[in-house]
Amino acid sequence: MSKRPRRNHSPAFKAKVALAAVKGEKTLAELAQQFDVHPNLINQWRAKLLESAADVFGSEQAPAEPAVDVTVLHAKIGIAAIYRRPNTSKPAPGHRIYPYLLRKLAVTRPNQVWATDITYVPMARGFVYLVAIVDWFSRRVLAWRVSITLATDFCIEALEEALARFGKPEIFNTDQGSQFTSTEFTSVLQREKIAISMDGKGCWRDNVFVERLWRSVKYEEVYLHAYASVPEARSGIGRYFGFYNAVRPHSSLGCRTPDQIYFNQPLLAAA
Repeated sequence: MSKRPRRNHSPAFKAKVALAAVKGEKTLAELAQQFDVHPNLINQWRAKLLESAADVFGSEQAPAEPAVDVTVLHAKIGIAAIYRRPNTSKPAPGHRIYPYLLRKLAVTRPNQVWATDITYVPMARGFVYLVAIVDWFSRRVLAWRVSITLATDFCIEALEEALARFGKPEIFNTDQGSQFTSTEFTSVLQREKIAISMDGKGCWRDNVFVERLWRSVKYEEVYLHAYASVPEARSGIGRYFGFYNAVRPHSSLGCRTPDQIYFNQPLLAAA
């Protein structure tokens, strides 16, 4: 079997593919088939486009930097391999790991502790990644994002939205995934003077309420719908989170909803 000859893609073609990836309306598997290129190339071109986007509006001249090993670069900017795997919490070498602050801590009010995590969402063709910011006390989903890659930017977008809409917590807990240990992510928490907490390595129970959220959203929404497109996945997940926050009672919350607990709403009397 002959090897496929290496192709030289034009800058215009790379830009077209990268823009489609940034738009995020198709999975990497779908883009790879559409443009007949390997998903890893799409990931690289997307990252390069985002890194150089500011130059379009002008930038100060900076001294030339030495060549960087691609593997090291990907670790720094939070890009991981795109094949499916259950482990979305791969740490990056050199990133600081913060201590776990929630052991034996009594969480007694909203906005005392927020937590986050990433999971993957299977679709009819390919998959996407889902990140959510959750209030630990009320279990309320404060913000979320869907992405076709594991780049750090969609995690930061969700965090910034939660901060803008709901203020800030005293403690923010994550796992040791490279997205959350990255300087880009932790600097947002440091800017807001939020204490950073991280799960022990491989200790999923340290973030148990987000793990329970993933189980709920997958068994009550995702696995019941083979999403045909990324926009359909976003729409379905958004609809479910609205139901989860405002309608679905939680036995652990005394049969109240996360909205009732978070916003201190009274429990409605049974009709």
